[in-house]
Amino acid sequence: MSTPIHRTSGRQSAAVLTSARQHREGSRIKSTSARSTEHAFLELQSRVGNRAMAAAVQRTRDTARGKTAENNDASAGARKKNYRDRIAGLLDRFKKNLEPIDTFVKGFQTPTNAAFTQQAAVAANEGLKHSAAASGTSAASGNLLTEAAGTVVSGMDAYKNMKDARKYETGAGHHTAKKKARTKGTDTVVGAAGSASYSAAIAKEVTKIQKAADAAVASEASGIAGASIGAIKGMRSVFRVGGAARKYKRVKNLGDPHVVHAGSLARLNESREHADWAAAEAYVALDAYWNHEGQGRLELVSEAVDAAWEAMGEARDAAESLQRAERDVEMLSTVQGYAKKKQLAKMGKETVGGGGESTKAAAGVVTAVAAGTVGLASNPVGWGLAGAGAGLVLGVTMYKALRAATKRYEEVHHPERWAPEGETPAEAASRKESLKHALKFWRKVSKGERQAMAREIYALAAGPDISGSGNTTAEMRESARALLIALKAGPAKHKLEPGAWAETLNDPARSAEWVKEIAEQLASG
Repeated sequence: MSTPIHRTSGRQSAAVLTSARQHREGSRIKSTSARSTEHAFLELQSRVGNRAMAAAVQRTRDTARGKTAENNDASAGARKKNYRDRIAGLLDRFKKNLEPIDTFVKGFQTPTNAAFTQQAAVAANEGLKHSAAASGTSAASGNLLTEAAGTVVSGMDAYKNMKDARKYETGAGHHTAKKKARTKGTDTVVGAAGSASYSAAIAKEVTKIQKAADAAVASEASGIAGASIGAIKGMRSVFRVGGAARKYKRVKNLGDPHVVHAGSLARLNESREHADWAAAEAYVALDAYWNHEGQGRLELVSEAVDAAWEAMGEARDAAESLQRAERDVEMLSTVQGYAKKKQLAKMGKETVGGGGESTKAAAGVVTAVAAGTVGLASNPVGWGLAGAGAGLVLGVTMYKALRAATKRYEEVHHPERWAPEGETPAEAASRKESLKHALKFWRKVSKGERQAMAREIYALAAGPDISGSGNTTAEMRESARALLIALKAGPAKHKLEPGAWAETLNDPARSAEWVKEIAEQLASG
C-alpha cells in the first residue's frame, strides 16, 4: 500500500475518534442516549474498514495498469516470460496493501466488536447487538480477503520452489528452494484453515444480524474454528521456537573464536617475531659487510642487501598474515554473535506471537461454550481473552513493521553501511526520499545487515579460488564451515558428500547462490 492509503486511513481513523468524542461530549451536554454513540461508533468503524479496503483494491488496480504500460514497452519475449510470476507478484502486492488494514481490524476492530457484543448481551440491547454484528461482518470479511490472498500467494510460491528444488537437485539452491517450499506449503495449509475460520465468523455475524434461530449453532461453530486455527498457529510457533533454540545452541557450542583460535594466532605471532629477528640480523650483517675493507666487499654487500630484502619481505608477509588472521577471528566472532542474536529475536517474536494465538484459541473455546449456555453469554472472559490475544499479535506485527521500515530507511539513506567490499555504494538518498522508501512496506530489504553478514560468512568459508578468500587460513576456513553446518547449510542438507559440498564453496559460479542460502538460514530457525 502506498502513502496515500496510509493518510486516508489516518484521516478516517481520526474522524472516527473525533466523531465518537463529539458524540460523548454531546451526550453529557444534551443528555443523548449512550446507545446512539455505540451505534455510531460501530457504523463508522465498519465504514473505515470498507473504505480502506476499497482504496487498497483501487491501488492494486492502478499498480496493475502501471505494470501493463511498462510491459507494453518491453519486448515480446519479455511479455511472454512467465505469467504465473506476474500474477503471483500482483497478488502479493495486493495482499501487502491489505495487511495494514488487516492489522487494524485484528488489533482494534475485532476486540472492540467483542466488547460491544458482550455489553449488548448484558443490557439485552438488540440494536447494539445488531450494530456490533454488522461491524463484525465487515471485520471478518476484511480478514478473509487478506487471508485468502495470502493463501493463494503462498500456494504459488510453494509450487515455484518445489520446481526449483527439483531443478537444482543438490547444493545450496536446492536446499533454499526445498525449505521455502516446505514453509510456504505450511503457510498455505494454515491460510486455508484461517480462511475457513473467518468464513465461519462471517456466518456467525450474519445470523446475528438476521436474528436467525440457529445463531447459537453458528457462534459455536465459529468459536470452534477460531480455537482450532489459534491452536494450530500456537503449536507452529512452539515448533519454530524449538528450531531457533536448537540452532542457537549449535552456534553457541562452536565457542568463542578468540579462544578457539588463540593457539593459531600465537603461532602466527611467533612466526612474525622470528621473521622480525631474521630481518634485524640481516641488517646487522649488511652493516658489517658495508664497513668491511678488503677484496670482495661489493659482492658481500650485494649478497647482504639481497638477504636483508628477502628477510624484510618475509617479516612483512608474516605481519600481514597475523593481521589478516586477527581480522578474520574478529569477523567470525561478529557473525557468530549476529547469528545468535537473530535466533534469540526469532524465539522472542514467536513466543509472544504464539502466546497471542493461544490466547485467541482460548477465547474461541469460551465463545463456543458460551454459545449454548445462557449464563455464559454475558461473560466478559471471551472478549477479554480475544483482546489480550489481539494485543500480543498486534505488538509483534507492529515491531516487525517498525524494524522493516527502519531497515528500508537505512538501505537508501546510508547505502555505504552494508555495501559489498570493493563495490562503489549508491548515492545516499535525502531524508525525505528515505522516509518515502521506508513506507513502501511491500518491498523487501536487499542490501541490509543480514545480506552483509552472509557475504562475510561466505568469504570466510569459501575456497581459495574465490576472490578475497585465497589467504584465509585452513583453521579459519574450517571454523566458518562449521558455522555453516550449525546454520543448517551443511553437506547433509544439500544432499552432498563433504568433498562435493566443499567444492561448491570453491565455485565462483555459485557464489550468489551461497550468499542467498546463508542469508536465508540466518533468518530462519
